[in-house]
Amino acid sequence: MKQLCYFSLILFVFLSCKNDTNSDKQKAQKIEPIVFNDIDSTIRPGDDFFNHVNKNWMEKAVIADDQVGVGAYRFLNIPQQELLKNILEEVSQQEHPKGSIEQLVGDFYASGMDTISINERGSKPIQPILDRIDAIDNVASLTEFVATQIKSGDYSMFSPYISPDQENSALNILHFSQTGLGLPDRDYYFKDDVSVKRIQDAYKTYLTALFELVGDANAKMQADVVYEIEKQLAQSHKTRIERRVIKENYHKMAVSELNKKQPNIGWTAMLKNLGTDVDSVDVRQPVYYERLNTMLTAVPLEQWKLYLKANSIGSHDNILSKPFQDAAFEYSKVISGQSVQQSRSKRMVRRVDQQIGFALGQLYVKRYFNEDAKKRALDLVNNFQKTLEKRIDNLDWMSDSTKVKAKDKLYAISKKIGYPDVWRTYDASIARDQFFENVVSLRQDSYLYRLKQLNKAPNRDEWHTTPSTVTAYYNPSLNEIVFPAGILQPPYFDLYADDALNYGGIGMVIGHEFTHAFDDQGAQYDKNGNVTNWWTEADYTKFKAKTQQIVDQYSAFTVLDSVHLKGALTVGENTADNGGIAIAYDAFQLTEQAKDTTKIGGHTPDQRFFLSIANIWRVKTRDEYLRNYVATDSHSPPIWRVNGPLMNFTPFYEAFDVKPGEANYKPEEERIKIW
Repeated sequence: MKQLCYFSLILFVFLSCKNDTNSDKQKAQKIEPIVFNDIDSTIRPGDDFFNHVNKNWMEKAVIADDQVGVGAYRFLNIPQQELLKNILEEVSQQEHPKGSIEQLVGDFYASGMDTISINERGSKPIQPILDRIDAIDNVASLTEFVATQIKSGDYSMFSPYISPDQENSALNILHFSQTGLGLPDRDYYFKDDVSVKRIQDAYKTYLTALFELVGDANAKMQADVVYEIEKQLAQSHKTRIERRVIKENYHKMAVSELNKKQPNIGWTAMLKNLGTDVDSVDVRQPVYYERLNTMLTAVPLEQWKLYLKANSIGSHDNILSKPFQDAAFEYSKVISGQSVQQSRSKRMVRRVDQQIGFALGQLYVKRYFNEDAKKRALDLVNNFQKTLEKRIDNLDWMSDSTKVKAKDKLYAISKKIGYPDVWRTYDASIARDQFFENVVSLRQDSYLYRLKQLNKAPNRDEWHTTPSTVTAYYNPSLNEIVFPAGILQPPYFDLYADDALNYGGIGMVIGHEFTHAFDDQGAQYDKNGNVTNWWTEADYTKFKAKTQQIVDQYSAFTVLDSVHLKGALTVGENTADNGGIAIAYDAFQLTEQAKDTTKIGGHTPDQRFFLSIANIWRVKTRDEYLRNYVATDSHSPPIWRVNGPLMNFTPFYEAFDVKPGEANYKPEEERIKIW
């Protein structure tokens, strides 16, 4: 989930809680309730509730030239970045003790804002890497180079990462995924429709520009060589839908066995160069590494060196001089539709947040986050946990024995609210006049940070998103849900709003994340984060049949005229959306407002609950962005995150008197209910 900026508010007060202060109540009484003024009465709720609520706003909303969208969800991070910019501009203009948080983030930001020095250096920072590539004289030295570069954040044909073993979640192991591509997805190499052809051509132009910028002759020919290597690798890639099958993407293998099967890769030497000490690894997509092993000798070494050059330049293009940055943008804008490159300050705010975000996050929390939010948010999460327990008890398709295990898993879920209890530290050395080196140093520090966790128990204090980010997530390996400070503000939660708005906002998000523990993937993990079957055979068969109904329903939805949603790709998120609304609604029914009939702005409490749901997905995007989103993202577009679940939810029909004949009406027996 992601966010607009109302941070002047004290965050996340649960207005129906009995421990609200009298001053809060007095303030609330002086504030006019939020009224939905943009309703389009010409669109019936049962025909298209998303546009019933949002169409008038959509017609007035303007997407800035340097953005791909505007509104709620992930685009609410745009104003969040302005808050981070305020912090960075302030601390970067002051002197701070060496190694302090303020010095690290301030000097890093300042180094990236020194565009004069960056542009004067041109391609010089990347030249030592290109020289090392030129010196490669055999396959062994090629794979050694690749492994060495990974430690500096330059990934190419290998993609190692460290996370829990899905069969023993108490231990972190080394995994390898398929990789090696420059286009957004393997399918982009094989489609021939006009929109994809434009992206292919733009990518080839980008590759050509990279070679030209480092002074190589025959740049177009070299770009074609790189593209063909990537296309060969893409043929071995599993699709995004195939990668959703958890057990089919886990293959723990002995290194000695891999050495025999794939001698050209040289697993033992490669793992040593990575700094790891393991005797087995999980090769998630073995077919990719089998193809790579064959190609390492089938493709001429000189062509592989061109591939590595393009990849290494591309891994650093946005931290080199302006011509490299411009080349990267020219390619990206064909995919996104964004017409103007963002300002340097906006790009640097994102980079600081991405690379040293838990240092910046500490400053953000001190300035913008109220400590009362953590406790009150946790109270709400705990209430929703109890609500889901009751829903599990009332399921008519699940046996009692599976219900017991489902509730065991539900109450084993750990909750993280606001910001980490233990902050991550950074060991990189940051200087104000060495931007390129700063980025590489932080990448190396990130690699070493992860490497230290290999062969150890998972760090349960760790977060995978920064506190300011407007998002929320469920992590099945650790069976945890996480709600950063960034999501704990309007429109998801508003200090002065009524319960209907808050339950339809942050409540839907909380219910969504809980449901992820029981979606098509989450349901395969037990309460300890191990992939194991805790279901009866009959129950799991019923569950899969219900999730298939979700797949079929969403596959029928279209965007951009002929482009259909990928129901099998988005099934997990769609299941969570359906469950999230149901859980939030049940919890809302326990509030005093829901038991009342008082209207606000002409709408009943139940109607305001559903209006809030439509409001939190109020998003307008560029068509190019949306086309790529549908092809690659596991979430449905916002319109179907509203209309899709509400088609299945009877209380919505009752709230707005939805009748047969309306476009989104489904007979009650066809409404899908899982959780």
